[in-house]
Amino acid sequence: MSGDRRLLGLKIDVDTYRGTLQGVPRLLDLLQRHGAKGTFLFSLGPDHTGRAIKRVLRPGFLGKVKRTSVVEHYGIQTLLYGTLLPGPDIGRRCADIMRAVTNAGHETGIHTWDHIRWQDGVEHADAAWTQREMQLAFDRYVEVFGSPPLTHGAAGWQMNRHAFRLTQRMGFDYCSDARGDTPFYPVQDAEIVGCPQLPTTLPTLDELIGLDGIETGNVADHVLRLTADARTPPHVYTLHAELEGMRLAPVFDRLLEGWRAQGYELVATRAIFDSLDLTALPRCEILRSGVPGRSGTLMTQGPVFLGDVPMPEPEALEPA
Repeated sequence: MSGDRRLLGLKIDVDTYRGTLQGVPRLLDLLQRHGAKGTFLFSLGPDHTGRAIKRVLRPGFLGKVKRTSVVEHYGIQTLLYGTLLPGPDIGRRCADIMRAVTNAGHETGIHTWDHIRWQDGVEHADAAWTQREMQLAFDRYVEVFGSPPLTHGAAGWQMNRHAFRLTQRMGFDYCSDARGDTPFYPVQDAEIVGCPQLPTTLPTLDELIGLDGIETGNVADHVLRLTADARTPPHVYTLHAELEGMRLAPVFDRLLEGWRAQGYELVATRAIFDSLDLTALPRCEILRSGVPGRSGTLMTQGPVFLGDVPMPEPEALEPA
């Protein structure tokens, strides 16, 4: 893969209007200070964060809200969007900020159209719903940047079989829609998707803070212990503009400093993709399972698929 290089990919999920407006510029300054690059994945449609209230009955959700101080991180106004307040159109209002990310030399891609709608709805959605949501995000990305997106990272690591098919059909070079240990080709129901996945390999700050004695003051040291082993494959760390770009910026600053000291190149996830021998990537089953510190289930890398199924060409896929 990357030879003797130690690569750590920074995958930056931008979920909300506030995160785009305030968190992204602060992250650009912080990354520039450390000579780091990242992949910014944007929510491109309406901010309906307030509609997450319907998750209140999901096991573990209220505990996570209490642990991670959601109101402090997201703000009261954001938590009313889509309920008592109309949801601002992020892609329309923040196009200049998004283009500034590209101008600063970072990679950009799609996170979602409507973050809450995708995260809460895609698991059981049909092909038509899934394609509509992904196409809306795709078209808005082209409107903002003037070129098609080449990568995708699903909101909440939530996908379905139609969405995985579309990652290949829509022409993405690679995606980061799952949690796992190493790059792989996803296999679902014995169907191989020819779009590589670069999974998130490390826990997120909101999954760690408040559990097992981990607090804001020591969470960076905990994450750095996870990346200390030089023998591990390239890591992908997912951060959020609403957290590391705002109240948790000092924690991220400490992480960037610590990763540099550990000898990592801090790169956009595309640098990891470019380092891969795609012919040698394992084909792994894609599973839905839980992750410590996060409510509900999400897409995870499963065992190596041992079936003998040829890699499909994009035009050979069945209609979504």
